[in-house]
Amino acid sequence: MIIDGKDKELIALLSTNSRESTAKLARTLGMSRTTVTSRIERLEKRGIITGYTVQFSEDYERGRIQAHVMISSDPKSSAHIVRFLKKISAIRELHAVNGVYDMLAIVSAESTHHLDEVLDLIGNTDGIEKTTSSILLSTKFSR
Repeated sequence: MIIDGKDKELIALLSTNSRESTAKLARTLGMSRTTVTSRIERLEKRGIITGYTVQFSEDYERGRIQAHVMISSDPKSSAHIVRFLKKISAIRELHAVNGVYDMLAIVSAESTHHLDEVLDLIGNTDGIEKTTSSILLSTKFSR
């Protein structure tokens, strides 16, 4: 999909703070509020913007257990696996990857006990053959 420079600037601003007021976005972009609202609506209708999310503070994230879970699976079960894992709220992201593993799940758990429960749910999912988990100790930077 082709988008112009102003749309790219708007997307960058919304990526930083999706709750920014239309008035402030308009001032920053040198546009009217009506134009900014129209551009946002157009980006949503075209499926470029599909939703808005919350970013958590470092203090909040530091109190949670983050893990990357590499998943090896039966390729025929992939649609089933995605549907099942999507229902687990602790799984923040699920990616298809190449190499030895087929998927990468990003998990955010309240405690090691909660992480253990989530890992059991993942490992016991029909079609998942093997998992390997790595707990994140610290984040050096995030963009």
